[in-house]
Amino acid sequence: MATVSVFNMDGKEVDKIDLSDAVFGVEVNEHLVHMATLLQLANNRQGTQKAKTRSEVSGGGRKPWRQKGTGHARQGSTRSPQWTGGGVVFAPVPRDYSFKMNKKEKRAALKSALSSRVAEEKLIVLDELKLDGIKTKDFAKVMKNLNVEKALVVINGSDENVQMSARNIPTIKTASTATINVFDVLKYNTVVLTKDAVKTIEEVYA
Repeated sequence: MATVSVFNMDGKEVDKIDLSDAVFGVEVNEHLVHMATLLQLANNRQGTQKAKTRSEVSGGGRKPWRQKGTGHARQGSTRSPQWTGGGVVFAPVPRDYSFKMNKKEKRAALKSALSSRVAEEKLIVLDELKLDGIKTKDFAKVMKNLNVEKALVVINGSDENVQMSARNIPTIKTASTATINVFDVLKYNTVVLTKDAVKTIEEVYA
């Protein structure tokens, strides 16, 4: 069972907490982590690209010149791919890139990602994260006290003051325990969790 320090908003250690091995100490399954990352990226793709094939481009109804005797190569249509204004050979069409993973696989992937952050000592636990108002400066000060720059900050539930204060910091992303995902855990250098968030994640994923 991993034991990590708990810090306050001033960056001072105030306690220690034991993390559940069922969530934060599992063997990392790189294949599932990779699949979960691909899943999110693929599901975010719009897939609305489109180009016209030679059958869809307007014009080119008649043969541009006779088959023989002109000295030119034979041509059947001015809408063929080799012509300017012609169609695209293997034109992209709208498609759905999304695919699915089993629920157990998703859970295992997230636990693997969190466990890797604990093993790399890139997980920080806060006793609480409360702001009096929407103030980016105050939030940035908390991150500076914790000595983190690029971080995923996970809170329990929703807190408008925290979420809105962090919104203008490009290297920080906030998430709730309900929206945490593998891609964000891996994307950011550090994962910052409140004690309440740790408890909720252990209850849901253990």
